[in-house]
Amino acid sequence: VVLCALAGVCWSLIPLGIRFIESAGVWQILFFRSAGLLPMLFCLMYWRSGGQPGQAVIKAGAPGVLGGMALAMAYASGIGAVQLTSVANASFLFATAPFMVALLSFLVLGERVRRATWVAMVVGLAGIGLMVSDSFTTGNWQGDGVALLAALGFALFTIALRRGRASDMMPVSFLGGLFALVLSGLVVSVTGQGFDLPVNEIAIAVMLGVVLLALGMTLYTFGSQVVPGAELALLSMTEVVLAPIWVWIVLGETAAVATLIGGGILMLAIGYNALTGLRRKPLPMGH
Repeated sequence: VVLCALAGVCWSLIPLGIRFIESAGVWQILFFRSAGLLPMLFCLMYWRSGGQPGQAVIKAGAPGVLGGMALAMAYASGIGAVQLTSVANASFLFATAPFMVALLSFLVLGERVRRATWVAMVVGLAGIGLMVSDSFTTGNWQGDGVALLAALGFALFTIALRRGRASDMMPVSFLGGLFALVLSGLVVSVTGQGFDLPVNEIAIAVMLGVVLLALGMTLYTFGSQVVPGAELALLSMTEVVLAPIWVWIVLGETAAVATLIGGGILMLAIGYNALTGLRRKPLPMGH
């Protein structure tokens, strides 16, 4: 539980880091962040695979490739959302991923969705509606849409893991970072944006990958092995709640009233779904 909570703290600081990058675009940030992320993930994957990282990637197969592509989409959309809308809006909308996972599990994998989850999704949609309606008046609706796209990317990543029955998310996460590096490098080159950025911005982007993203993923990987999914959903809320607080404390960035109310409704829905899931723990072996 402590490891997963600390992972959420690491990830909650990423939007603050992006706020300190002023001149770089989405694809430039993604390129340097991925460049920092990949070596860390490779080392972890090498260790977990017993020195056979190539075999681990091959074992991930087609679901691993699809999951990696979905994760790359989520990474790019996540950065874009933070640049286009408030951190509070982006963070709350990122949190819709568990609902998307439930819906996609029902449609793609044929998994049964609990009644409580359907109720939570309806309530959560009401909160999202309130947030998005305010964004149309403030002009942040594009950022909200990109944030939902990021949540969809994470949801597709999760579905790919389940579809491939992956016991280890590291190879898929590594592929996601690799795809993000290649795609962002191509976009930056073709569009002429270039890689010549202020040294401090490159350093921030690399550290976002090395420290916050990779360290958070490492902590989450170890913690999630023994923490049930319902608890993970609750612990992930630390990231959502803390991200707007960091930018408020450091940069004085505030959120609209509609965002806070709608986000609160969404958090209640996510919490309700997770808490009802806690009561449905599987029976011990032998029962």
